[in-house]
Amino acid sequence: MSRWKELPADLHPHVHQLIVRLRRLKDHNELGTRQLAAKTGYSAKSWQRYLNGRSLPPREAVEALARFGGGDPARLLVMHEIAALRWAEGRAATTGTPEAPSSTPEPTPTPTAQRPYGRHLRAAVTAGAVVTVLSVSAALLLAVRLTEARAQLAHSPEDAVATAPATVSASLVPVIYTCRLEQRDGRWNANLSRATDVLLSNTQVGLEVAEAQCLLRRSGAAPGEIDGIFGPKTRRAVEYLQKRKGLIVNGVIDPPTWQALREAAPR
Repeated sequence: MSRWKELPADLHPHVHQLIVRLRRLKDHNELGTRQLAAKTGYSAKSWQRYLNGRSLPPREAVEALARFGGGDPARLLVMHEIAALRWAEGRAATTGTPEAPSSTPEPTPTPTAQRPYGRHLRAAVTAGAVVTVLSVSAALLLAVRLTEARAQLAHSPEDAVATAPATVSASLVPVIYTCRLEQRDGRWNANLSRATDVLLSNTQVGLEVAEAQCLLRRSGAAPGEIDGIFGPKTRRAVEYLQKRKGLIVNGVIDPPTWQALREAAPR
């Protein structure tokens, strides 16, 4: 576990929370700043500034750390958006940019101590509304896609062909699929998708993911719920299978991994 320096006392709580979460991801994966630089493309000195609260990490750096560190990219990116707003407000307050003088005096001047609070409150309300709208929109879109997929499967399971899986970045509508495992021509199927070469990785959703989850569970791995969502548990199950079968361990369901899933015997 790293011995972290204490973060600056003047950091906004939302910025503080983001940096603490990034520190935990780094410690959990036992990574040094040079390893972070190699995996994310941002220099070791930059990561030292980010993780010590001297500079706000870019959105791309947060997303990269979340993806290979096993975190939730959607949650971290929401935290980053709010933290970036707070960081910008703090810099504006520090530089003290003067406002244009008013032509008429204000009848009831607001005390200086109360003005920043009012700006922060309005900004917090605005940011919360934006996040809520984005989350609801993504959830509704996903619900429509999953409902269409389930209707297609119920109408004719044999006609379910591989399509490009969707990707989401917000809260998901829970859908639990049923694995109907059977062996045909020496290959295992869960009757959700016939995919054999569709690449699947973190944050992707759909019938292909649910098919892979069924086959992972059958082969002795533990992907979590059969919900068609490629999350951290599914990634760990894929890596476990890849290690056991002597494949390249990348956490991605690629053609060799599909072949292992289709042909592997239960433990």
